[in-house]
Amino acid sequence: MMWKCGAFEFDSRVPVIMGILNVTPDSFSDGGAHADFASAVKHARAMVDAGAQIIDVGGESARPGAAEVSVEEELSRVLDVVRQLADLGICVSIDTRHAEVAQACVEAGAAIINDVTGFSDPAMVDVALGCDAGLVVMHMKGDPATMQDDPQYGDVVTEVRDYLAGQASKLEAAGVARERICVDPGPGFGKTASQTMELMRNFHEICRLGYPAMCAVSRKSYIGAAYGIENPADRDQASASEALAACELGASVVRTHNVEATAAALKDLRPYVLIGLGSNVALVANPGEETEGKIANLQQAITGLCSIPDTQIVDISGYYESEPAYYEDQDAFVNAVVLARTGVPPKELLRYLHAIEDSLGRVREIENGPRTLDLDIIDYQMYVVSTEELTLPHPRVCERDFVVKPLLELLPHHVLADGTPVTAESAVLGKATKL
Repeated sequence: MMWKCGAFEFDSRVPVIMGILNVTPDSFSDGGAHADFASAVKHARAMVDAGAQIIDVGGESARPGAAEVSVEEELSRVLDVVRQLADLGICVSIDTRHAEVAQACVEAGAAIINDVTGFSDPAMVDVALGCDAGLVVMHMKGDPATMQDDPQYGDVVTEVRDYLAGQASKLEAAGVARERICVDPGPGFGKTASQTMELMRNFHEICRLGYPAMCAVSRKSYIGAAYGIENPADRDQASASEALAACELGASVVRTHNVEATAAALKDLRPYVLIGLGSNVALVANPGEETEGKIANLQQAITGLCSIPDTQIVDISGYYESEPAYYEDQDAFVNAVVLARTGVPPKELLRYLHAIEDSLGRVREIENGPRTLDLDIIDYQMYVVSTEELTLPHPRVCERDFVVKPLLELLPHHVLADGTPVTAESAVLGKATKL
C-alpha cells in the first residue's frame, strides 16, 4: 500500500520517519528552540541526515491549554521555512488546522497537510481537493485549549477508530483519492494517559481501516506517566520504544522529535508474516458440533503459534466456513488468518508450523484432502522465494476466498511481497462465509 504525497510516494509496509520541526515559542517540549529561520532549516537538514524522510513544520502549538494563533502569525512563522525546505527537495508536511495556512504552504511546496482537527473544516477539505498533497487525518476530542479538561469515552479504541473511518470516508466521498490519506489516532489529544495507552496497545485496530497509520507519541504525557519521566525532553528513548511497539502493530509513519533514536529503535522491527489456518476434521466433537470442533483445532494451533520463539501475534481474523477447493469430496472447512511479527526465518518458521500440524494429528494421504489442521505461510514481508520446500508469497493466495476474506479483514488493500495486490474479485475458489 502506497501513500501518495504530491511528488513523493511512500511504501507503507516500511515505517517512514517524520521529523518534528516546531517553529513556535511555546511547544510543550521544544518551544523556541528552532523559532528563527536559520536554526529551523539547519535542524530540518540534520533530521534528514539522521534518517527523516518527511519534515513536519508546525507554527502553532497544539499542547494542552494552548491558545489559538492568528493565521497571519502562523504564516509568518512557517511559510519561508516550508518554501526553503521544499526547494531543497525535502518532503515537507505542514502541521496546521487553518485552511489558509495549508493553502499557502501547499503553494510554497508542502507535500502533506497534517490537520489535528481531522479535516472537519469544509474549507480544509476544499484545500485538499485543490491539490495532490498527502493528508494526515487526526482524531482530537475538543480543541487544544479544553481537550484535557475531562475527556470521556465509552470505548476509546472503537470511538477513535470509527471517527477516523468516518472522516476518511468523507474525504473520499468528496473526491480525495484513498491513497493520499493517512490516519492518526491522536495520542494525548483529548485523551488521558490511560486512554492513550489503551489506544496505542490496540493500534492494530486502527490499521484495520486500510490506510497508512501514523504513530505520533513522541514525548507525550502518557509516556511520562508510564515510564516515570517528568521532563518531556528526557522521553526520547521511551518514545522510540513506543514507536517500535506501534510499528510492530502496523504503524507505518512515525512522527518524532528525535530522529536518530527512533531510527535506531526501528532497526529492531521484525518482519510481518501472514499465516493461514484451516481445519475440516474435528478432533473432538459431539454430533452437530463439528464446526465448534474445527474452531477448537484452530484455537489450539493459535496457542502453538504463541510458543514459536521471537514471534508475537498481532491480530487474528474472525472464523470463516468455506467450501472445499480443489478436492471437493470432503466436509466444509473453518479458516482464519493470523498476522504476526517474527524474527524466525521463513524456512525455519515453516518447520515450526509443520510441528504444530503434526501435534494435532495432521495426515497427508490425499492432496488438498481432509485434515485436522493446515497452516500455510501466506506472505512474509519483503521475502520472495520459489523452491521445492517453500514458495512465497503462497502461489494460490489470491484465488482462495477462504484466505482472501480473512486476510483483507486484517489488512485491507494488502499488497504481497512480490507486488501482487490482494483483491476480493480474484478469489474464485473455496467460497467463504464469516461465522
